[in-house]
Amino acid sequence: MKFILFKIMAVIYVSAIFNPLLSQTIKNQVINYSGTAIPNVVILLNGEVISETNTEGYFSLSETYQLPITLELKHPDYFLRTITVSKNNATFNLFAIENTQDLDEVVISSTYQKESKVIIPTAKISAEKFIEYSPLDLVSAINETPGVYIQSGALNTNRIVIRGVGSRTLYGTNKIRAYFNGIPITNGTGDTTIDAFDPEDIERLEIVKGPKATQYGTNLGGTLLLNSKQAVPGETYFKSNLTVGSFGFVKNNISVATADEKLALNLNYDHLETDGFRENSTYNRNAFLLTSNYTFDSKNEIGILVNFTDYNAQIPSSISKTDFEEDPSQAAFTWNAAKGFEDNKQVLTGINYTHRFTDNLSNTTSVFYTYLDHYEPRPFNILDEFTNGYGARTLFANDFKFFKNNATLSFGAEMYNDQYNWKTIENLYEENNGNGSLEGQLLSDNKEKRNTLNVFATTTLPITEKLKIQLGINFNKTDYTFTDKFNTGENNKNASRDFNPIFAPNLSVFYQYTQNLKAYLNVSRGFNYPSIEETLTPQGVINPDLGPETGFNYEVGSQIFLFKGKLQLKLAAYLIDIDNLLVADRVGEDQFIGRNAGKTEHKGVELSILYSHIFNNGFFLAPYLNAEISDNKFIDFVDGNVSYSGNKLTGVPNNKVNGGLRFGFKNFSLNTNFLYVGDMPLNDANTLYSEDYKVFNTKLSYTYNITNRLLIEVNAGLNNVLDETYASSILINAVGFGNSEPRYYYPGIPRNWFSGFKVKYSM
Repeated sequence: MKFILFKIMAVIYVSAIFNPLLSQTIKNQVINYSGTAIPNVVILLNGEVISETNTEGYFSLSETYQLPITLELKHPDYFLRTITVSKNNATFNLFAIENTQDLDEVVISSTYQKESKVIIPTAKISAEKFIEYSPLDLVSAINETPGVYIQSGALNTNRIVIRGVGSRTLYGTNKIRAYFNGIPITNGTGDTTIDAFDPEDIERLEIVKGPKATQYGTNLGGTLLLNSKQAVPGETYFKSNLTVGSFGFVKNNISVATADEKLALNLNYDHLETDGFRENSTYNRNAFLLTSNYTFDSKNEIGILVNFTDYNAQIPSSISKTDFEEDPSQAAFTWNAAKGFEDNKQVLTGINYTHRFTDNLSNTTSVFYTYLDHYEPRPFNILDEFTNGYGARTLFANDFKFFKNNATLSFGAEMYNDQYNWKTIENLYEENNGNGSLEGQLLSDNKEKRNTLNVFATTTLPITEKLKIQLGINFNKTDYTFTDKFNTGENNKNASRDFNPIFAPNLSVFYQYTQNLKAYLNVSRGFNYPSIEETLTPQGVINPDLGPETGFNYEVGSQIFLFKGKLQLKLAAYLIDIDNLLVADRVGEDQFIGRNAGKTEHKGVELSILYSHIFNNGFFLAPYLNAEISDNKFIDFVDGNVSYSGNKLTGVPNNKVNGGLRFGFKNFSLNTNFLYVGDMPLNDANTLYSEDYKVFNTKLSYTYNITNRLLIEVNAGLNNVLDETYASSILINAVGFGNSEPRYYYPGIPRNWFSGFKVKYSM
C-alpha cells in the first residue's frame, strides 16, 4: 500500500509540473456512457481523417473549419456516430459494441498473442458489458452469449458449457481451454477456473465456440481469451470502486496505472467478502494483479504478468429436491456438520518477449509458471493438494501479399507440464464436538506428472476482395504418470498413460457480399482428453482402453447490419458430432470411474439482435436479444444393460433466451436484463427434469466529471427482481446414499441489492 501511495504522490507532482493544457481554439471531448474518456477515436470529414482524440478523449479542430460542421466518429469498439459540432467545448457520447462493422481489420502481428484471429465471428465481451452487472457477477455477462451457459453453484463453483459440451462434467470446467493475457490458465488435466479473476480487471473476454482457434488448442468446447485492462500511452490514473450489498457483500477494487511511449504499468488490488445467503457459504478473497510492458525500440518489447489470488470459501454443496423446495438457504447436512470449505492460494506468472524481425514478421515467446495450494475438508475425507506448473509458448506471425491482398501466416508451439501432489486424510468431524473438520489418519498420498505439447499453424488467404479462407492444423501429444506414494508392494498402483498423437484440422470460409452482409462456414475437428483420475479403475489400475473423446464441428452463419449499422443481427447454425464420449460414473460418495460411453449429437441455432439509437439530445436506447434453440442427444449410449440412445443429453437446456434494454441520458444510464433457461434432464434416463426459470436484473448509474481529470460514479442495482426460486446449477445423475435423497440442486441467490461508489482521477 505504501508503494501505491508513493506512486500516486509522485505522479501528481510530475503531472502538476509538466501537464500540458489544451490550447486549440476548437476542442471537444468524446466519452462513453459511463463518463470515461475514449482515446484514439478517429475524426473524419467527408471520409478523410482530420483529427483524433487524445488520452483524455479530446480532439481539436483548426480555426479554418467554420462551425457548424458535420463529422463522423469512428472507433473499433464503438458504434459509428455522425455529429454536428456547433460550439466549442462540446461533449459527445459513443455507445460500445462487441464487434465493429465499419472499419476493416488492421493486421498487426504483435496482437496475435492475445487474440484468436479467427476470421469468422467470435463473441467478444467488453468491460462495458461487465459493468452493467454487479462487480461480484462474472457469470451473468458471459451467459448473455448464445450457445454458452455457465452453471454457478457458488462463487467458486462454476461449470462452463458451450453448445452442450461440458454438461456432463460433475464439478468445474474441463472441456475448454482458457488463456489470460496470452498465458494458459487451464491445467494439465484440462480443468479451467475463471473465478480467480476479477471482472473489474478484465478489458475483454473473447469466446471461440468449438475447436476453431487452432493456435490455442482445439478443445471441443472452445476457447476463452481473457485480457486485462491496460493504460494507453500518455494515460495515468487512480481508480477505486467500493460496492456493498445484500448478505454481507463488500467489494473494493483499487487500480493504479500509468503508461508512456516506453513503459506501461498496471497494478490492481481486489478484496471481496460475502456471508452468502446459504448456511456455510461465507467467501473471502484477496487478489493482486500486476501487468507491465516495456518497449526497448520499434522491434523489441517485453511484458510481465503476476496474478495472485488467496481465497477461503465455505461449501454448502448441493441439496435434495425436498430441501430445495422447503428451504433453499440450507446447506447439505453433512457439509454443514463438517463445516466444509476450500482454502486456495493461486499464482500465475509469466514473461513474454516480442521481436519484430521486419514490418511483416514477428515472434512472441512467453514462459510461465503456475502454482495452486488447495486444502478442502469434505465430509468423506480431507483433500490436501498442491500443483506446480510451468511451460513455454512461442508464436511466429507473418503478414504477406496473396493475389495482391493482405494474407497472414502464424505458427508455433506450446509446451505445458505440471506436477500434481495430492493426499486424502480421514475427516473426524463427527468426533469433534460440533467444531467441524478434524484430521485423522492418512488415507492416500499420490503424485501425478502431466505433459502436453501443442504444435499449430494457421494461414488466412484472401482469394478475392470479398472471399477469405482460413486453414489451420493442430498437433497434440499428451501423457500422464501416476505415482502411488502411500501403498507398497503388491498394493502399489504406480502407472502411466501415453496417448496417441491427435491431429485436428480446421477450415473457415468467410464471404462479404456487401459491407452490411457477411456469411461464413466452418469445419473443424476437436478433442478432449480424460483426466488421469478418469483413467483409473476403482481398484486404482490404469484403464488402457479409455481414450480421448473426439468430434467434428460444422457451422454456418451470417451477419447483417441495417439502418446504417444501428441494427445488427447474427445468425448461426451448428452441428457437433462427438465420438467416444467421456462419462464419469459415480461408484461412491467421492469415487468416479471414467469410460468412453458412445456418441452424442449437438445441433442448434443461435440468434443475436442488437439495436442502438442515439438521439440528438443525447438520449440513447439500445434493446438487445440473444436466443438459442438446441437439440443435444445421445446417439449411441448403453450403460450396462440399459440403453439411453436417443435420450436428451443430461445437464443442458434446449432453450436459453436473454435480453434487455439499455437507456442513457446525459449522466444517467439504466440497464435492465433478463435470463430465461429452459428445463434440463437431471439423469440419463430423462425421468427427472429441473424446472425452467427466469431472472430479472437492473442497475442504475450516475456519472459526473467534476473536472476534466476527476470522475465519480454512483450506482445501485437489484438482482433477481421477482425473487425467483431456481437452481443455478445441478448435479447430474446424483445418487442418494443410505436413506438420503439424491442431492441434485444448487439454489440460485434470491432477490438481492448492491450499491457502489467509484472515483477515477486522471493525471
